[in-house]
Amino acid sequence: MNREQLLARISIDPLVCFGKPCIRGTRIWVSLILDLLAGGTPIPELLANYPGVSEDDIRACIAYGAEMSRERYLNLAG
Repeated sequence: MNREQLLARISIDPLVCFGKPCIRGTRIWVSLILDLLAGGTPIPELLANYPGVSEDDIRACIAYGAEMSRERYLNLAG
């Protein structure tokens, strides 16, 4: 699946979840999936906990996060 196909799995609708990016057809925020992955939750556990989510959806969340990181940088210097 290419980048465009992955990103098509993400939707932003002002009437759904306050316009936050979600996995298309769900109310599951991209940021939730990314936070869980960053916290060490294994993909099989995510799939078990969110039965409407596929592995491609998880990859789509990662692709969306990568795309957004090109737009904005956080100052993480301590």
